[in-house]
Amino acid sequence: MVGALARQGDPTPWGCCLNALLQVRHLGKSFGGVQAVVDVGFDLAPGEMLAMIGPNGAGKSTTFNMLNGQLRPDQGHISLQGQALIGRKPRDIWRMGVGRTFQIAETFATLTVVENVQMALLSHDHQLGSMWRPAAAHRQGDALRLLDQVGMKNQADRPCSALAYGDVKRVELAVALAHNPKLLLMDEPTAGMAPSERSELMALTKALVAQRGLAVLFTEHSMDVVFAHADRVIVLARGRLIAQGKPQDIRDDPQVQAVYFGSGKTFETPRA
Repeated sequence: MVGALARQGDPTPWGCCLNALLQVRHLGKSFGGVQAVVDVGFDLAPGEMLAMIGPNGAGKSTTFNMLNGQLRPDQGHISLQGQALIGRKPRDIWRMGVGRTFQIAETFATLTVVENVQMALLSHDHQLGSMWRPAAAHRQGDALRLLDQVGMKNQADRPCSALAYGDVKRVELAVALAHNPKLLLMDEPTAGMAPSERSELMALTKALVAQRGLAVLFTEHSMDVVFAHADRVIVLARGRLIAQGKPQDIRDDPQVQAVYFGSGKTFETPRA
């Protein structure tokens, strides 16, 4: 079913694929009497970029926060390579191979670019509390190689506070890759970026997906980014998964267009 437009009520599970890395089934979460997420399910395979889209209040952030352990679902099942994630703490899920970037980039502004990555490597190596060796000496070569992958090696010695926002996002990506994740969750990765920066960051991410065999789930408000870079798209509305398929299928789908615009409007075709 990967690549075909699907809807609730189909007999096959949402996004079912035999080599799925991440499996989500019947996920639900309520806050008081408000159902934020209702019976959401999908699969994500290694080497795939899956976009999760929907209008404000669709349940995207709630779903994200359940996947990495910040919220506990009321019902449903989440597994990574067959291992259940529900009930585990965010740090434990991180150590199982789930990385995350945030809508507002999170880096240490007073540290240099390379020191930010070295701090992530220290955490990965369980040495954040070690007093025997200065952080600046820890795996500097590995940190520089990660920065080279995201195009930031030439700015390794600059403080993050001096960087343009698009470059901060690249540093955050290098930090997320320091743990060598299997799955990367990217919450609005291009928020606050200029159009050219958006395209560059997502093209870089797609290249890393191919090189590393990563699975990436990302939320995004820019439809140009979604249609240009996602392999597959899932659409949430009022907490429910209403459609999934290839970007072209989603762009042309009347129900999805109605959710975003009401009747009479369509998504613009991205410029080449």
